[in-house]
Amino acid sequence: MSRRMKTFRPLGVLLVVLALVAVACGDDDETTTTAAGFTPGALGYIEVAPGEPIEIRALQAISGDVAPLGTDQVRGVELAIADYGDIAGHSVSLGTVEDDGCSAEGGQAGAQAIIAQLTDAGDGKFTGPLAVIGTTCSGAGRGALPLLSEAGLVLISGSNTSPSLTSDLEGTAGEDYLPGYYRTAHNDLFQGGAVARFVYNELGITTAAAIHDGDPYTDGLATAFKNTFESLGGTISVYTAVNKGDTDMTAVLTEVAAGAPEAVFFPIFQPEGDFIIQQAGSVAGLENVTWIGADGLLGDDFMSLPESAGMYFSGPDLRFGDNASQTGKSYSDFLTEYESTYGEAPPQVFHAHTYDATVMVLAAIEAVAFQEEDGTLKIDRQAFRDALTATSGFAGMTGSLSCDAFGDCGAQTIAIVKHEDPSDVAAGKANIVYSEAKGVVSD
Repeated sequence: MSRRMKTFRPLGVLLVVLALVAVACGDDDETTTTAAGFTPGALGYIEVAPGEPIEIRALQAISGDVAPLGTDQVRGVELAIADYGDIAGHSVSLGTVEDDGCSAEGGQAGAQAIIAQLTDAGDGKFTGPLAVIGTTCSGAGRGALPLLSEAGLVLISGSNTSPSLTSDLEGTAGEDYLPGYYRTAHNDLFQGGAVARFVYNELGITTAAAIHDGDPYTDGLATAFKNTFESLGGTISVYTAVNKGDTDMTAVLTEVAAGAPEAVFFPIFQPEGDFIIQQAGSVAGLENVTWIGADGLLGDDFMSLPESAGMYFSGPDLRFGDNASQTGKSYSDFLTEYESTYGEAPPQVFHAHTYDATVMVLAAIEAVAFQEEDGTLKIDRQAFRDALTATSGFAGMTGSLSCDAFGDCGAQTIAIVKHEDPSDVAAGKANIVYSEAKGVVSD
């Protein structure tokens, strides 16, 4: 380890670095760094020439109705890179942000564009991107992950929440899990359960309906809500779906009304979510229903709709208090920097999670990179994945982050807000009426 980079920050990721000692100095034949030099592991390594930047990429939804979600996260990445600074004299480049379109097809196309920037120089050496911060939507993650995992890249998301991408939290891999995937957002098994407990225990509602759109995120979250609500003794009168692209919601709303629910949980995106809430008032039987959205609708555009008045929304609890990233920035510092840089407050809710994901990536790179005398960096790709997997007690703005074997690293705290006044979206976002951290209620 004598030629390993010697300038380490006082990292909150100390346990990750210690865990890497076994990778760096152990007896494994696939060890990356030795006292005698550098030996690439099974996935090869990224080489960064003297004076060249370390390359990471972002794959986010930056067009269409979901663009505020992706744009908000790209900004989180940009601020994290700026706050972290250089690694061993090398800057970090984000390159061109790819658009995931909030769809499997978009995720696949974006992944292909990023992989095309990776050059295989032979003998295990690659140049180009090492990690991808994304995707915005779980459906896009499903499309991107097989390609990125096979190419040896890391995909780490600040907003993917579908259980299918990681696990059931009981040791069983999700159907879409593949090595190299991580996230700092919560697993929707937590969110769906929290919403169900709020509806049943706090609102006293015993009959509910759920609407999804077939996306892994929306279906996974609606299913988690359904399963927990029924386990509490509640009845799901209708579990149904709309199609992405639908504009006339009369049929599905009529179906829902026929079940006479007291509440409807519809954790979907815009614009379909807009059409549902705007058309609900014209369907008999839905006059007194309690409407509940999730983080896909917990944004300025949807909450500005007059019909959103009185709704509840679930999403990550943004009351991060005095938590400080290992960059030294608190969430309050981050918000000040965000508004100064972009001229507005964050429009969505996953910017801090994506900031944390980016800092985790940069800290892991710094922990495993081997530096030659001339300044060349060699970053073993398997050791990089191992560093992320070993993350424990990482200091994030969103809380203390620890990764399990399937890449769930989030602090897992869910809040529910009640939105009263569409002309004051900020007040709605701040009006937290319920909060739950891994089953512990703290409203």
